Amino acid sequence: MDPAGLTALLAPEGWALLSALPPYDEKLAMTISQRLRDEGLDPVLVAAALTQSRLRAKAHAKLGDFADGMLFTQAGLEQATRLEVGAHHARRYRDAGLTHVADLTCGIGADAMAFAGVGLRVTASDVDEMTAAIATVNLRHFPEAVVRHGDGLTLDLADVDGLYADPARRTGRGTRIFDPAAYAPSLDSVLALRASVPALGLKLGPGIPHAALPDDAHAQWVSVDGDVVEVGLWFGPLAPEGPGRSALLLVGGQAHVVAPGPDGPALADAGPVGAYLYEPDGAVIRAGLVGDVAQRVGGRLVDTTIAYVTSDALRRDPSATAYRVLDTMPFGLKRLRTYLRERGVGRLTIKKRGTAVVPERLRKQLDLRGDAEATIVLTRVAGHQQILVVEVV
Repeated sequence: MDPAGLTALLAPEGWALLSALPPYDEKLAMTISQRLRDEGLDPVLVAAALTQSRLRAKAHAKLGDFADGMLFTQAGLEQATRLEVGAHHARRYRDAGLTHVADLTCGIGADAMAFAGVGLRVTASDVDEMTAAIATVNLRHFPEAVVRHGDGLTLDLADVDGLYADPARRTGRGTRIFDPAAYAPSLDSVLALRASVPALGLKLGPGIPHAALPDDAHAQWVSVDGDVVEVGLWFGPLAPEGPGRSALLLVGGQAHVVAPGPDGPALADAGPVGAYLYEPDGAVIRAGLVGDVAQRVGGRLVDTTIAYVTSDALRRDPSATAYRVLDTMPFGLKRLRTYLRERGVGRLTIKKRGTAVVPERLRKQLDLRGDAEATIVLTRVAGHQQILVVEVV
């Protein structure tokens, strides 16, 4: 959306049009666009309204009904924090006793809304003028929140007691940036601010290597219904857990934390496949806490290099999906094809870890036939390629 489109939307007739549009349907978008133009509406306004209608529909997955009153950019929506994750961010600041948070890279304002929603005073900033204008619209219901257009690193922090940043990790063409020094702003430049404001929180991509994490950070990987969405770095009073690593699992609206004991992440031995197999949540794996999952379920690793846990007795735990092991066999295409055909398996779920097998290629080679369903896990067990036939408990 360009400035002309935003100006048209913010006029009374523009906002009324956006509010009156039916739920977005890609198949009807062109028809609606032509009808509105035929009625004499400004093509710039029509294009802006339909774009926002599309983005609002997409934003529901992250922001729920709040999306219906917000404006978006495509890039801002992609980087916006999910509503329930933002609520956990905000509670860290509130529980630390902070009162004034500076959101240095506010984007469309999703996190700033969460901060303001728990009663915090918020100063939000974005280096892009259009994005800052949209954040101003989205924060209009919070009188204690203000938005500045500019470099957040240059904000006056005289009465700020908490900082938050979500550096941009994509280029203008949408390519992911993996080097923390190339973030915008760079990771080091944001970390330097904790010398003046120790209460610093950062949202980063979950793939950042452990070696790039500061020693004084509490790093918490977050997943939502199994989808790993971020790693939060928390410093000073925002990290009552102290430096280290943990995983926050948000499952069906419930929060579960997996954290190591006082001696650090648990180590686990490998052993034979038992009656049950556990697939740890991705946030647990990213946090390097698979050994702690093995401890929680009373199990062991299938291989010292593989993030699967096995046990002889079922112990349910939110940190991992449990499967009942029905069969095991050494990996072999002919053996597996015969096994599946004898059981009439026509629909096969293929999970893999620690193997170069390409599931879609394997599925074609198996030439599946039948009405039955099955799930197999391709992995290493004690250094050897194995096939585990499993079913979800």
